[in-house]
Amino acid sequence: MSQKRKNISGIVYSTNPDFEYKSDVQPEAVTLPPSQQDLRIMLDKKLRGGKKATLITGFVGTNSDLADLAKKLKNLCAAGGSSDNGEIIVQGDNRQKVMDYLIKNGYKAKFSGG
Repeated sequence: MSQKRKNISGIVYSTNPDFEYKSDVQPEAVTLPPSQQDLRIMLDKKLRGGKKATLITGFVGTNSDLADLAKKLKNLCAAGGSSDNGEIIVQGDNRQKVMDYLIKNGYKAKFSGG
């Protein structure tokens, strides 16, 4: 009897026949096609000890799709990085390589920042 249960957070039983449990879990966003993505590419040096990093923001979609795009960009630039909350960070100043790759693959991308 090892059934998986929802995280009900304190509700054990309700006598109300119209009761509907409302979960706090938000459904994950649907990934937009590349032509509808509006990505911004900028150079970031904040909180990195003066080291440069390329920051790509504005990705709308699932975390797995974001991680896939991040992996492709990191492989392209031969650099490390990370991805989280719709942002991709690639170590080093790789703005032009990232821009060329994104435009070639149908994404709408712009340089942003100074």
